[in-house]
Amino acid sequence: MIPAVWAPRAGSVALHAPQSGGTLPMRPAADGWWRSDTALREGEEYGFVLDGGPVRPDPRSRRQPRGVHELSAVFDATAHTWQDTTWTGRQLAGAVVYELHVGTFTEEGTLDAAAARLDHLVDLGVDFVELLPVNAFNGVHNWGYDGVLWFAVHEAYGGPASYQRFVDACHAAGLGVIQDVVYNHLGPSGNYLPEYGPYLRDAESNTWGSSVDLDEPEVRRYILDNAVMWLRDFHVDGLRLDAVHALKDRSGLHILQELAETVGALSAHLGRPLTLIAESDLNDARLVTAREAGGYGLDAQWDDDYHHALHVALTGETSGYYADFAPLSALVKASTRGFFHDGTYSSFRGRDHGHPIDPRIPTWRLVTFSQDHDQIGNRAAGDRLSQTLDPGGLAIAAVLTVLAPFTPMLFMGEEWGASTPWQFFTSHPEPELGEATARGRKAEFARMGWDESVVPDPQHPETFSRSRLNWAERDAEPHARILELYRRLLGLRREIPALTDPDFRRVTASADEQARWFRLERPGVQVLVNFSTSSVSQPVPPGWEIVLATDAAAAVEDGVAVLPGRSAVVVVRIRA
Repeated sequence: MIPAVWAPRAGSVALHAPQSGGTLPMRPAADGWWRSDTALREGEEYGFVLDGGPVRPDPRSRRQPRGVHELSAVFDATAHTWQDTTWTGRQLAGAVVYELHVGTFTEEGTLDAAAARLDHLVDLGVDFVELLPVNAFNGVHNWGYDGVLWFAVHEAYGGPASYQRFVDACHAAGLGVIQDVVYNHLGPSGNYLPEYGPYLRDAESNTWGSSVDLDEPEVRRYILDNAVMWLRDFHVDGLRLDAVHALKDRSGLHILQELAETVGALSAHLGRPLTLIAESDLNDARLVTAREAGGYGLDAQWDDDYHHALHVALTGETSGYYADFAPLSALVKASTRGFFHDGTYSSFRGRDHGHPIDPRIPTWRLVTFSQDHDQIGNRAAGDRLSQTLDPGGLAIAAVLTVLAPFTPMLFMGEEWGASTPWQFFTSHPEPELGEATARGRKAEFARMGWDESVVPDPQHPETFSRSRLNWAERDAEPHARILELYRRLLGLRREIPALTDPDFRRVTASADEQARWFRLERPGVQVLVNFSTSSVSQPVPPGWEIVLATDAAAAVEDGVAVLPGRSAVVVVRIRA
């Protein structure tokens, strides 16, 4: 590797390479770049010295063997002998996504250990594995959203070579890989990028810190090159783009559109589908509208409204942002129109919010879920639905997650009703940062009326260890029964074409607020749900029968479906 670095803020730059002669001056090049004539070998450690200061890691480091404050190491991504030469990729349409955090998915918390569990995901019937961020962050364990070196795979997970092995294993098992990436901010420790150049707008901030400076062409290039790295060098099949509403772009070509164009060109070159999924709280379908129709051309976006409506229907919680979703009609609207807030008044925001979705947009462009890392981990105690719902409620959650008209996403362990929480955890080595994080967390929930004693210390090692999945419980009751239900539901999605029909115009829904029943209809198939604890009866057209019931006492007789309390059935038309 011949080192080069963009450092327009430096008056001088030197390459620090102990194995290649120590500290060697670099020569300035065009547009703020600095270059060296010294070739570094695979695995060799190096860093850069700016204006005679301390040694800093490479902003484009591919490996940080001793952490984000230490020297970078050369990593040749082309050295891996890929085994996925027959892999032609997966499209998102009709697929099911499984979200996991490498550090808590297994006891070992590594990519190699996660690869050893892929048979479980294949047996379950999912199509994509979505990894929470794996870019290098300070400390040993973290959610990953505090990354500071976007091109390096966190060493505790196994580093970049382990990541390549993981993707190879996924493709061998028929699973696509989606990588969660964070382009809207950098973490609080180990972020030396501002010493090199104007990566951040210090005068403009978002929820997590200073905004990324998208006015700077080299910063945009940094983002685009990072996206290409995952898709090309690591054979990843898609990217989940964190909180794109925090990307403040004043240019004529929005960074999201530029990213979609770049990835589209790469997809054509590689000959396999590449997927971009945005997380956004704007409820704006422009993200997934085709560029030819004035949109950004991303493939899909997360839909929190469906989660909120389903969560309230299941739990009865109506505090905070759940307030507007109290009636079952919210679930009806979210199921048939995608967004609940599509220009309507949001009491949580204190203003009108969102925009309607053009019904010609395919339903699979919305990714929906009943649980995810945010909606569990950002609760005060990090409690899952399995820690609050009865068995009937968990079964209903499974049915309305998997059989929603959209692209379903499961969160690791959801499929067996994992008893373990998933809490907010950090491992900042700096005591003052760790203490500030813990105080801020408790203060945040105290403002919302929570007892501080239920909020775990994110820095305490047990907060992390409690969040690991307990695989030993998977095959024991009641977990095995829940797991079998998810398998059957995912099987139905593959067997019944209407369940993956992408046409909004062929989705209808209805509900009864008093009786607490809900009906979701697609051509030739209906999902009937009883949220109440009492039995309810619903008419069913002649010639329809049950193909799945969450309660054995459910029945269809003489054109009437009888649902016991807290149950759901799937009925299909078997004859005209």
